Amino acid sequence: MRKRGVIGAFLLLVACSSNEPNDRSNERVAEENLAGEFIENLDVPWEITRSEGTFYLTERSGMMANVTNRLERQSLQLSKAIHSEGEGGLLGLALSEDFQESQTAFLYYTYLEDGKTLNRVVKVQLKEGVWTETAALLDKIPGSQFHNGGRVKLGPDGMLYITTGDAGEPELAQNKESLAGKILRMDVQGNVPEDNPFKGSYVYSYGHRNPQGLTWNDEGQLFSSEHGQSGHDEINQIDAGNNYGWPVIEGDEVADGMTQPLYHSGTDTWAPSGMVFLNDQLYVACLRGEAIRSFQLRGQGTTIVKDGIGRVRSLFLDEEYLYAITNNKDGRGEPVKEDDRIIKLIIDN
Repeated sequence: MRKRGVIGAFLLLVACSSNEPNDRSNERVAEENLAGEFIENLDVPWEITRSEGTFYLTERSGMMANVTNRLERQSLQLSKAIHSEGEGGLLGLALSEDFQESQTAFLYYTYLEDGKTLNRVVKVQLKEGVWTETAALLDKIPGSQFHNGGRVKLGPDGMLYITTGDAGEPELAQNKESLAGKILRMDVQGNVPEDNPFKGSYVYSYGHRNPQGLTWNDEGQLFSSEHGQSGHDEINQIDAGNNYGWPVIEGDEVADGMTQPLYHSGTDTWAPSGMVFLNDQLYVACLRGEAIRSFQLRGQGTTIVKDGIGRVRSLFLDEEYLYAITNNKDGRGEPVKEDDRIIKLIIDN
């Protein structure tokens, strides 16, 4: 893989307003900036990905945003309604490897059943502007108003990896029979892979509080980001079957059979979410930290790459640019009239 340079100059492009102020579907992307295209007025986007020239984003309230040369919103037809409350709603999105041909993708979202908040993973297909559920891969993942996890990523091995929170019940993270407080692994049909660390179980790693980021380095090593309690946010190297300690240990604490983080925030708060790998560094979207941070994998050190843009939820990387989405309208930020936005960073080669 070609090595890319560090992130350089910051560019922000303001989109033109629609003639219909209450209809965001016709908002056009400004074209005057030669560096590229962006969009504003998103509705608390949670994930950003792209196929060919089109960005696809989940919005926590329950819509899919499609961005090519303009923003369009697309609806979903799901067997269980999306429940958007607190940190729940329409969360993770991963496009299938053959998305251009199949138009299929994988979603993670929150729903209600018998008064309980739960999460599920489904396969959907895009047809005539509507995303329709074609298969339920995993249901009844414990959920709550907070700590739902939510990231879905296709790994270099072709498997689906899913982060789940502890649903506000810390003891579930240590219970290998529970799907809460885990990183899960399945094939794209929703089956448990034979080489998972616990026979017949989706659990790939456990002892997590609220993991929200996943990425791999060039050698296929998995890393995750995780929200801690009153600080002690974590960046972890994930190995199959390992116990990452919550709620028994955090920060520099140690215990037999439990894995310490590569980095933790101490008493500071990063609230790390989506992440990408670039040039022996992890780049992480930070919500409470309101910044993009880099974490060195060779040696130790963390650096603020860009701040002043508000709450950053997730990142997407291509050969030239790093794209970030903000969550300033999620009830915890201080939005301006352009929020929420896609923001673009140049990568120096």
